[in-house]
Amino acid sequence: MPPAGSTSGPAYAALSLIDSPKLTAPAGHYAHVAVHRGLAYLSGQLPVTPEGDKLSHEPFLTQAEQVLRNIDACLAVAGTSRDRLLSVTVYVTDIADWPAFDRLYRNWLGSHRPQRAVAGVKELHYGAAVEVHAIAAVD
Repeated sequence: MPPAGSTSGPAYAALSLIDSPKLTAPAGHYAHVAVHRGLAYLSGQLPVTPEGDKLSHEPFLTQAEQVLRNIDACLAVAGTSRDRLLSVTVYVTDIADWPAFDRLYRNWLGSHRPQRAVAGVKELHYGAAVEVHAIAAVD
């Protein structure tokens, strides 16, 4: 059996931990995307630009647009796309922003409608107003 935290050996042959070159490097001990058995698990994406600028001081929609661009970058590096999303979880610090996010999200996805959950939370890292986590098919 491989040591804890190892991603080698027969049981782990299909596991890939990937960082997108189009995003700033993860600020913590995680990968942007984990791909395993035909699924891409995207780490929560915050409104941080590829250059590392944190957009928490920007209006909600500016933050949300950046988050969705970051999701696109994660999907691309995993070899998949928006139309392969299966599950999306959205965290917002003000539930009153939900309708604005939903309109942006609807335009971003078009007719594709993956499973989704929204959670109102007290706070997010860097003082962000929105974070999105997703799972997509890659096979």
